[in-house]
This record gives sequence, structure tokens and C-alpha cells, in this order.
Amino acid sequence: MAYIHWIAGTILALAWFSRIVDAALGMPSVADVSRPEWNRNPVSSAGNPRVSIIVPARNEEEIIEQALNTMLALDYDNYEVIAVNDRSTDRTGEIMESIEKRPHPSTCSGQAFSQRTREMGHPENPHPLAKDERRMGPPEFRVVHHRELPPGWLGKTHAMWTAANQATGDWLLFTDADVLFKPDSLRRALTYAESVPADHVVLFPRMIMKRPGEYMMIAFFQTMFMFGHRPWKVADPSTDDHMGVGAFNLVRRRVYDAVGTYEALRMEVLDDMKLGKVVKKAGFAQRNVFGGDLISIRWAKGALGVVNNLTKNFFAVLSFQWWRTVISAFGLAFLNFGPFLGVFLAHGWARVPYGVALGSMFLIYVGMSWRSAVPPYYFLLHPLSTALFIYTLLRSMILTLWIDGIVWRGTKYPLDELRKGMV
Repeated sequence: MAYIHWIAGTILALAWFSRIVDAALGMPSVADVSRPEWNRNPVSSAGNPRVSIIVPARNEEEIIEQALNTMLALDYDNYEVIAVNDRSTDRTGEIMESIEKRPHPSTCSGQAFSQRTREMGHPENPHPLAKDERRMGPPEFRVVHHRELPPGWLGKTHAMWTAANQATGDWLLFTDADVLFKPDSLRRALTYAESVPADHVVLFPRMIMKRPGEYMMIAFFQTMFMFGHRPWKVADPSTDDHMGVGAFNLVRRRVYDAVGTYEALRMEVLDDMKLGKVVKKAGFAQRNVFGGDLISIRWAKGALGVVNNLTKNFFAVLSFQWWRTVISAFGLAFLNFGPFLGVFLAHGWARVPYGVALGSMFLIYVGMSWRSAVPPYYFLLHPLSTALFIYTLLRSMILTLWIDGIVWRGTKYPLDELRKGMV
């Protein structure tokens, strides 16, 4: 029995320790655009490039006004916002139209700017570009209403494709209807993109968490993210590592057209990540960056909210293949339960490799606490979050197979169409 513990413990120790070392060496290379050096205007021979912000929304009446208000208050002078009401059955479209009719001032004084940002829940963010006056636009704002969904499309990808067809920007920023922007978020990200230069920039959002279950589940999600994706390798053209985040996918228009637009991703449940995949695969320069609280989102309410949000995604992550899902469930159990069980079940020196694995896991939580609001002590709840994630993975598979498809925002999409549309 002792040799089994040595083998299992060594595998776990190598897996977790190698990941923490890789992250410790690689993460410092990922830029943080909230730092002072990015607090300037983009450098471009043609002046400030035009940006089109595209916001698909379905039944988002609770947050859409607040989110759009933050997007319309950016301290950048050459952008437009195109909001798509995707067959909403609540007041989302009505709220969008009321915002469209509302006058938007072209400039505001520093005092008015500070008051406006306070009203939206943002701290004041003075910057050296203008002491007495900061431009507020006026950004162009348009609303597009979708009454029906054509065959062969997901609602979200169709909404973004439609809006992009109307966009006039040199850059397209695809975001979600529940994302809150700070005034300098776009300017900083665009300054970075033009300076590197990059063709696709992903800005990681700050996760707003209010309940212990949210902290626990999001901490586990971020931990597993370190295994499945290496943010520090995204910029390396020799690797397959890629990135995409629905909250902030900033891509050059010519690159978006070159990879086939959202028409190439029309049935992709994981459209944000797959956009990053096709951009990287096509050989364009891709970057992901940190930004503190430049953009914020409350992803889910409570632990069960995270479970529900991921149910539609998890089976898609594994290409809708049941055998990969079952193997992944066993792999998650071994990787995450193993160190905790091994420390109690093993004896003497055989506990050492399990201890190394646990220590490395804890250090990942410590590292995450530097970039997010998750305290390191949520490491103690790691076994519970593991159980919930395995449950979510199997639930996603069973429900998808049971109804032969997924239900997303009130629309059912057949499984055979989803499989055919995968990139």
C-alpha cells in the first residue's frame, strides 16, 4: 500500500508544484494596464482609432441601464456603442431605447465628471490628460432589435454578428450586457494594443462576489483555469495557448474579417474562447492583460448560480463527448481530492508528496488573492468546490444528452447542430 501512496503522491506533487512554478515564472510577463504607464492616449499615425463597442443582451433589465451608462461615460473621444436587444421578453429593449433618446453631453468639467462617476458607483479616476475638462464623447449609441432568430445561429453570436456588420470602428470590442466599465478602461486597453502592437486584447474582469459560495466556486474555477490555460503563453506564437473572455474581447476589424467574422462561430457555445482560438490559429498577435477593477462583473449569485451558469458550458468544453466528460470527472477527483485524502490515509514519509501538492495548491490560492478578492483561506473549502464542479460537469452532460441539446436564455439548440458548428 505504501508504494501506491508514493506513486499517487508523486504524480500529484509534480502536477501541482510544476504548475505553481510555471505560473510564478510566467505571470509577471502578463501586463497590467491599470498601471500608470498605460494612463495615456493611444499612439497612432491616424489619430485615436475608432472603436465600436458591441453589447448583446437578452432579458437583462436588472443591469443593462447601469452597464450601458458606464460604457457611454468612457474618457475616449472616438467610439460608438451598438446594443442589440436579442428577443428579450422583459424591459431590456425599452430601457435601451430610453437611453438612446437621452441626450449625452459632449464634454463635462472635472467636477461634473467626478460627480457622474460617483453616481455610477466608480471612484474618481483623475488622469494627467486633462485637468479642467475631460471628454465624454458624445459617443454614438444605436439600438438594434432582433425579433426572430434565423436557423443555424445561437442568439448571442447572431446578435454580435449583426452589430459588427453595422459597426464603423477600426477596433471591435465585444462585451456582455452586465459588465461595468471604469471611464479609463477602454483608453488604457487600446493604448496597450496599439503600443505592443496586438491584434486581439483580452482584459480580465474583476469578479464581484458577495456570498461565500461565490468566493468558493470562483476560486476553484480560477485554480483550474491555471491548468487548462496558461495566460503567460498566449503571446507566444509558437504555442497553441489562446484566450477569449466574453466581458472584453477587443479585436481589430481587419482581423475579425480575416478569421471569418462571427459567422464562422455561429453555433459556438464558447464563442468568446473560440474567437481567441481562431485569431491565434490564424497567426495574429494575441495578448491578455490584467486591469484591476477597470471592468467588473458579477458572474453569478451564490454557489448554485455558478453551477447553473456552467451547466450549459461544461459539456461544450469537452466537445459534447461523454467519454471525455467521464474521464475528466475522474481526473478532477484525483487531482483535487487526492492531496487532501492522501495526507490522512498515508503514513510517515509517504505523506510528504501529498503535503507538497497541498502546499502548492495553497500557494496558488495566495497568488490568486493578489489579483482577486478571494482570500487564501478559501483553500480549506477546495474539496467542497471540487465536489460541486464534478457535479456540474456530469449534470451538464446528462441534461444535454437527456434533452438532446441545450437551453440557453429560453431558446433550445439541438445537439447535432451544436456538434456540427464546433470550431
